[in-house]
Amino acid sequence: MDLSYFIQPVHPLTRDYREVLEEDLESVILADTLGFKEAFIGEHFTDLAEPVTSSLMFIARLAPVTKNIKLGSGVVNLPVYHPVMMAGHVAMMDHLLDGRFIWGIGPGGLPSDVEVFGNWDIDRNKKMVEAFDQIMEIWWGEAPYNLKGEFYEVSTKLTLTPEIGQGIAPKPLQNPHPPVVITALTPHSHGITMASERGWQPISCQYVQSHWVATHLPKYLEGLANVGKREDPRGWRVAKCIFVADDENIAKRYAKSNSGPYGFYFSNLMRKLGGKGRIGLFAAYPNQPENLITLEQSLDTQVIAGTVNSVTDQILALREEIGSFGTLVYTGIDWADKKLGTRSMELMADKVMPMVNSALASEDRELDAKLAV
Repeated sequence: MDLSYFIQPVHPLTRDYREVLEEDLESVILADTLGFKEAFIGEHFTDLAEPVTSSLMFIARLAPVTKNIKLGSGVVNLPVYHPVMMAGHVAMMDHLLDGRFIWGIGPGGLPSDVEVFGNWDIDRNKKMVEAFDQIMEIWWGEAPYNLKGEFYEVSTKLTLTPEIGQGIAPKPLQNPHPPVVITALTPHSHGITMASERGWQPISCQYVQSHWVATHLPKYLEGLANVGKREDPRGWRVAKCIFVADDENIAKRYAKSNSGPYGFYFSNLMRKLGGKGRIGLFAAYPNQPENLITLEQSLDTQVIAGTVNSVTDQILALREEIGSFGTLVYTGIDWADKKLGTRSMELMADKVMPMVNSALASEDRELDAKLAV
């Protein structure tokens, strides 16, 4: 099982903007130093608690100060970008990172972003797919471009001058394009199947209860089977809120308290998603009455926290519950206590993951043998 990193990020409104951006940059640099395989960066345009407005600008800042970690948008709000703009940005980013870029895409879910860009009354998923398909044609079609869709039109037929390169967009370094990932929220989502058919890989969200996350794997494998690909669950990523400490009492105080940084994080998300009618994602069991879904319950059932041995056991129990997956995505939380925040990442990389992978070694060999047939 690989270990990756994700920051939404979410910070208290009282913190200085420059300070939290530096903290988020530092956390990704630390993840690179510790051997995390990937880091995904979220973006929102109109949310002061989630202050990264461009994941690509943030990643560009990280390009020269990271060495091995792959960096991904987590995710770009594709319907608010013109396809030519996104095609150019992603191609350039892939070259800046020497092929270390992962392209996370989504339709945009923050209500204020939807409103400010005038996307209330449209099918954002449909617009996202159209944008993606046009980007593919821009990269791998022949200029001049002459693309017409429901939402976008792209043309260079009047201005193409190939001998000087005018009218032709750059291509990404990775062929045919950087790996594409999407976020997975909805239980039993057919969207995961359709994404899998396209070769896109899902990341199940960290705030979705595990009994709902368990419904994502069959849909992912169904998509692979539909297009004749090996049904390998290791393309599936699962994000979780995790805190590892040297002392169980510290872990409980820091990660399980309503007033702690994990309490702040879940309180913020429950307020936002509850306002969108999606509080059921936090339900501890199917059909749990909404009035019984509490912050205390979410912290108790959705945050993996404890000492190295305890966290290892909880991760193995999660895998037993939801099925095999290839990458565990550690969610970065505001460093209310920097020493504890960095220590958690160190223990996760240096202690927990080796124990997890040792425990899973025989199962992984069995899966390899099964897929080789």
